[in-house]
Amino acid sequence: MTRFARLRKRTSSGLALAVALVAVGIGYSVAAPTSSAQESGLSVEAMAGQELFENGCITCHGRNLQGVEDQGPSLIGVGEASVYFQVSTGRMPLAQQEAQAQRKAPVYDDTEVNQLMAYIQANGGGPEMPSEGDLRDGDLAEGGELFRLNCASCHNFAGRGGALSSGKNAPSLNPSSDLDIYTAMLSGPQNMPVFGDNQLTPEDKRAIINYVQTLKETADPGGLSIGRAGPVPEGLVIWVVGIVGCVIACFWVGTRS
Repeated sequence: MTRFARLRKRTSSGLALAVALVAVGIGYSVAAPTSSAQESGLSVEAMAGQELFENGCITCHGRNLQGVEDQGPSLIGVGEASVYFQVSTGRMPLAQQEAQAQRKAPVYDDTEVNQLMAYIQANGGGPEMPSEGDLRDGDLAEGGELFRLNCASCHNFAGRGGALSSGKNAPSLNPSSDLDIYTAMLSGPQNMPVFGDNQLTPEDKRAIINYVQTLKETADPGGLSIGRAGPVPEGLVIWVVGIVGCVIACFWVGTRS
């Protein structure tokens, strides 16, 4: 066999091998299972959230969102509303195990929060975020009445917060945004009860938000502020100041006599 014939044979063999490899690759890509969003049933955003969850949350909340004993609760049924409240306010992930998660600078940015919300909602379900629109368009007077009936016993009449049992507390509402308040009512974090739409309608929630935010933005009507703590402590301050003033006046009159 001549050198040219041998070269031609090797070339044809190599070409046949290359064609076979390409055919196998194409066949595998078509037939083999993929991890695409379409195959997994998750959106692209939810898949990104899954990666964030597996990197930062799985230790406490479990691979299947079922929770881990003495580490973290189940996330099944909490919904995207709970994820927004806990993660956007920096309460999650926890810095350390303690009686109550404290508000701090968030670890995840807005995009990552949305991705985590999409993943938890797609796998666990639960309360969803409110629809687009003004969350403060509720009736102000009705909001005040609803707040006093449902919220003031823990958060104080002025929304300044207060102590609860077992080292917990109802936090001040001063740093809370409209969405923070709405999602807290939907999800019931910590000792707070869940106010579903059967307990407080979306209109009721908007009215409460309007009242709370208006209360924060309204200047004190005059005098020295003691945190708008309500009529009882304000009356106590007036009584103490009055008694001290009377005692001083009595001493002054006695020395003059």
